[in-house]
Amino acid sequence: MKYVCTVCGYEYEGDLTQEPDDYVCPLCGEGKDVFEKVEE
Repeated sequence: MKYVCTVCGYEYEGDLTQEPDDYVCPLCGEGKDVFEKVEE
């Protein structure tokens, strides 16, 4: 699975739903609610 931060474009590889609710994007610091799942 891949998720992309809609704020800065950071690509998260893996299952973002397994991250804790307080996970933030390592580049821009936004919460995981701004990530969108990308169909590969």
